[in-house]
Amino acid sequence: MRIIVLFSLFALSVADDAGLNTRRFPPNFKFGAANAAPQIEGAWNLEGKGETIWDHFAHTYPERIVDRSTPDVACDSYHKYKEDVALVKKMGLDIYRLSIAWSRILPTGYTDQVNSLGVKYYKNLFKELKANHIEPLVTLYHWDLPQPLQDSLGGWLNETVADLFADYARLCFELFNDDVTSWITINEPKQVCLAGYGSGAFAPGIQSDGVGDYVCVKNVLLAHAKAYRIYDKEFRSRNKGKVSIVLDSTFWEPGSDSEADQEAAQRILQFDLGIYGHPIFIGDWPEVVKSRVAMRSRLEGYSQSRLPVLSAKEIELIKGTHDYIAINHYSTQMVNATVEAPIGRPSGGADRSVLVWNRPEWQKGSSDWFNVVPWGLRKLLNWLKNQYGDEEIIITENGYADTDATLEDDRRVGYYQGYLSSCLDAIYKDNVNLTAYVTWSIIDDWEWTGGYSSFLGMYRVDFNDPDRPRIKRKSADYFTNVVKNRCVVDKDQCTDS
Repeated sequence: MRIIVLFSLFALSVADDAGLNTRRFPPNFKFGAANAAPQIEGAWNLEGKGETIWDHFAHTYPERIVDRSTPDVACDSYHKYKEDVALVKKMGLDIYRLSIAWSRILPTGYTDQVNSLGVKYYKNLFKELKANHIEPLVTLYHWDLPQPLQDSLGGWLNETVADLFADYARLCFELFNDDVTSWITINEPKQVCLAGYGSGAFAPGIQSDGVGDYVCVKNVLLAHAKAYRIYDKEFRSRNKGKVSIVLDSTFWEPGSDSEADQEAAQRILQFDLGIYGHPIFIGDWPEVVKSRVAMRSRLEGYSQSRLPVLSAKEIELIKGTHDYIAINHYSTQMVNATVEAPIGRPSGGADRSVLVWNRPEWQKGSSDWFNVVPWGLRKLLNWLKNQYGDEEIIITENGYADTDATLEDDRRVGYYQGYLSSCLDAIYKDNVNLTAYVTWSIIDDWEWTGGYSSFLGMYRVDFNDPDRPRIKRKSADYFTNVVKNRCVVDKDQCTDS
């Protein structure tokens, strides 16, 4: 069965550019746009908000941010949220995905000090969305850990933080019980752990590749599971909502149909996505991840695997903690088998031991890895279905990054058209249970270490203007028409079959 699945995924590449799907999206399919508190709100130290690890990172290590910028003001959405909601309304979107800043609600990270002004801000934001008939899809943690928890506990390397996150989640479920029915616990645990506690490229900048990142993965999954169980036990009967975690992945296309390359592609997908998905949807780590990390740990002289064991009790706690699959996806890369990495200093890359490359003909976005490959999204959706069953899937991020901030963003329009067409292919040709598409993003934002030099918004934000005006790009009109006509081509070209 595994070989059949691998072959079917490879075979999809035959139709790489088969043309746009002109069918209309299903009647109940929803469209939305996303942003996150640390990237748009600003007001980093106003009205009781505490410091986050990203505030601290940008202020302490300005050289690690491309343009040496900070998220201090960002888009100033803390003061301009009504304007942002108006844009969402104007585009006819069903969903606005946003995040709550843990430090704005709980400045120290602990529930003994609740910031009433922070609570009021989100209450007002939810009220504005409700008045405009827009559904909030709310993320509890979008990478912005309260700095005191990093300073005193070591952040996500300490399992205590999982319990503190559960306390924070319970408080939010209670405070916003009447405002929110669609919840996300944690956004992209891969980035939280690999970049934050592995390579150190992201806040808090801990370099512990192949060790700390695996500890982080376990603790983040425990945090998610504990929050989910709280909602399930204490709140679900009250508002009938849904809870999940957002996973992210590149699609890894095998460089050939050889068994070695096929297995290399599957291996990196399990390290890239399965390590987070399997414990939730199946139970325990993927077998290839367990066996490879254990094998290399032994050869490196460790007395036990660098990948923490999940106990039977922990497996039971984590398994089944989802009401849908939420996936972020931006790009595809090629992968081939290669020789085993030398035994030496541990690293996640060595644990994978694959060769990654990009096809030269692929159009690129803002960076070398950002390849515009629409069929990769369709393949990833099929991979999720084949791995985890016929679950409801929501695309919670997908969008195009450029560096020129142009308003005539034809490449972004082309990106949306191609990727949305692939969504239609997955729905109608592959029977994938895809129910929503949420783009990143409606407005430009502070892009982490990319600062204000990478742009993904359908509206440009002028970060040199103190008023932070939102200026419409061509892609905003295109996406508005997609939502209105419910297809990716002009209205007179849309079909029902």
